[in-house]
Amino acid sequence: MKKFFTGTLFALCLVAAVEVQAQSQSKIGYISSQELVSVMPETKKADSSLQDLRNALVQSATEKQNGFYAAVEKYNKDSATYSAAVKTVKRNELTKMGQELSGEEERIQQQLQQRQQELLGPINKKAYEAVQAVAKENGYGYVLEKEALLVAPPGDDILPLVAKKLNIKLPAAGGAPGAAPKPATKP
Repeated sequence: MKKFFTGTLFALCLVAAVEVQAQSQSKIGYISSQELVSVMPETKKADSSLQDLRNALVQSATEKQNGFYAAVEKYNKDSATYSAAVKTVKRNELTKMGQELSGEEERIQQQLQQRQQELLGPINKKAYEAVQAVAKENGYGYVLEKEALLVAPPGDDILPLVAKKLNIKLPAAGGAPGAAPKPATKP
């Protein structure tokens, strides 16, 4: 009886140890968040919106530039008839217009960056939340950024799982987003 009790206790300890070890070894996955975000339909809409904004801003800047050139041409044409005081006022106006025009490129870039952050913020948040949910549902203890990995233990590309969670159809494999990396071969 004592041997049976000792054997059972030993078996229970062994099972508990295996269970603890299994729980401590988490699955490792990786994903290219850049690829994920690029295939999301919201990103295509955001890109289209940004392109429309860029076109509108460039058109506005072009109109301002054309207005400046027209004002300079008018000044050069009519300056002979202006008094010294009028010439000074007109030159100051042209200088002011030129200064405003010189900062237009920077203003356009700032507006585009601000709008891009406004549009992509919710998209990135949605992608992050989907990665979190897939990791939890599939038992991944670690999910790493694919592009940051130089050397890593074996893991799974979870992009297809996250795309499925978001109801996104990935492009066909073969170098496309979501394609599994090919193992290196020795010559």
